[in-house]
Amino acid sequence: MGRNNQQQTLDVSTFLRIRKWYLLALAAIALTIVIAQILIQRHLNDQLDDSRVINVAGRQRAYSQKLVKEAMLLHSTHLTELQREELLQRLRNTLTIWKVSHDGLQNGNDSIGLPKENNTTILQHFNELSPYHNAMVNAVASMLATPDSLKNENQLNILLANEGPFLEKMDTIVNAYDTISKEQLQNLKVKEYLLLAFSLLILFLEVLFIFRPLSIQIRETIRDLVKSKLKSDQDAQEIKKIFEEKEKSLQELKELNFVIDNAALFASARSDGSVVFISKKFLTLLEEPKIAPNTHLPELLTTDDGQQQYLSEILTKPRKNIRSEEIEITTKSGKKLWLDISIIPIHPSNKKQSILLLCSDITERMQNQKKVEQLTLQNYEERVKQKQVQAGLIVESQEEERKRIAKDIHDGIGQMLTALRFNIESINLTNKQKTKEKIEYLKDLTSDLIKGVRTATFNLTPPELGDHGIFPALHKMTTELSKLTGKNILFENKAEENTRFDSLAETNIYRVTQEAVNNAIKYADANYILVTINLKNNLLSVVIDDDGKGFDPSILEKRPKNTSDGGMGVFFMKERISYINGRLFINSTPGEGTRVTINYNLCETKQEVEQ
Repeated sequence: MGRNNQQQTLDVSTFLRIRKWYLLALAAIALTIVIAQILIQRHLNDQLDDSRVINVAGRQRAYSQKLVKEAMLLHSTHLTELQREELLQRLRNTLTIWKVSHDGLQNGNDSIGLPKENNTTILQHFNELSPYHNAMVNAVASMLATPDSLKNENQLNILLANEGPFLEKMDTIVNAYDTISKEQLQNLKVKEYLLLAFSLLILFLEVLFIFRPLSIQIRETIRDLVKSKLKSDQDAQEIKKIFEEKEKSLQELKELNFVIDNAALFASARSDGSVVFISKKFLTLLEEPKIAPNTHLPELLTTDDGQQQYLSEILTKPRKNIRSEEIEITTKSGKKLWLDISIIPIHPSNKKQSILLLCSDITERMQNQKKVEQLTLQNYEERVKQKQVQAGLIVESQEEERKRIAKDIHDGIGQMLTALRFNIESINLTNKQKTKEKIEYLKDLTSDLIKGVRTATFNLTPPELGDHGIFPALHKMTTELSKLTGKNILFENKAEENTRFDSLAETNIYRVTQEAVNNAIKYADANYILVTINLKNNLLSVVIDDDGKGFDPSILEKRPKNTSDGGMGVFFMKERISYINGRLFINSTPGEGTRVTINYNLCETKQEVEQ
């Protein structure tokens, strides 16, 4: 016991001694580092000042040359008054900067970061430089004050005479600055070497008097640790067992924490369905303040007998895998709830299976799903009604078209045929003069009849559309309508080639274009109509422009009631374009004409065919 106390006393004294020397060594090294940093920072500050001074001194040479150059330009006779004023201003600015820098290099200037010069050699050089500097300053000041060209020439000669000596002296000053900076750097190197040698000496002493005794002490300590290894191994085995038990408990706590964190609605039940535990939030959802012992989980979840029987079957049935279901339940207050239930089997040590029930309230999701289904059904019914209305309008349009054709044949062709018959029957061959006049009249009437028949048949299906395509058909339509109506109806084809499309697309584009031209003739009183067709980047575009009376485009937003104003025609134009997934644009201004644009994308049509 006494030996242990003596050993402990020796260890403490050794530790205190080593600590004292170690702290002294650290303090010495820290002091060396601080001193070195102070010297380096001071030198860096001096270097920064020296570099700024050398920079300003070097610029003095450039400013002197700039001063002479501007003075010589001022002496030029080719300057305008404005150029002379600008040059005078630049000369004043250069002179001001030159004077301020010259004074700052000697006496210091905070605005440009120059310290006051204390070196006698540098100051002596500036004293030698001052006569040349003052002469140049006075010469430039005289030039700025007096506009006399002859006098300025004398001042310019003075300026040129002093420029050379000034530059030579400034070179001497800059070299002197550089020499002084090198001497300061050399002094700093010597001091750094001394501090490095001092630091190395401290490290050597630290190894000799600190680390060597410390290594001996550590070796003895390791010997003592080896002696207690067997006892430590035994303690480690015991600690290992305790740690394994702790890890097992921690894993169970993690699993339980996972269940609690990821399912706020949970419950556990025995193999017969009786409740072992149920979460407080689950009870709140089921509107149960508390439950009696041995309460069965199906009875707690719902009041409906059928639902209870179904839940009892799936909860008490032995299983090996997790089962998930979406079930509607009824609470005691009659409230309908939808639960997403996961039934997890648990096998405790007694081999009797119990279950863990994890639930999520999906009532809002199911309600939203029903609303979506109802809205989908309503949308479908509305679309069916809309299609029925469109079909009725199409039938009505077809009837109107038939009436129009019948009216054209009855009022035009029928009347002309009747007149032709009466005139033929009234011919008297004995009266040659009257007979000749009637024959001439019959020729004109026959020509009008042919024209009427051609007009009626032309408005049906032109042969060019099926044989050659939309491009020749539109060209033919504009040419024939121009002849029949006497209007200026022109066709312009900007496409590079005649391309054929789907027959349904060609027919609908032709009919929409025909309807637009007929509207311009009938309702717009147009005298000039231009139909332009273009095919570029798989986009077919047909534009119909007219110089008619136009209309207010807002009337197109109203539902058409009849065809007296062309409203139904516009409706069916849109319907036809929608059949082929095209787009129709109508722009008009009262008194300024109308533009109808038809766009048909060939790429979309090809994709739909491939699909």
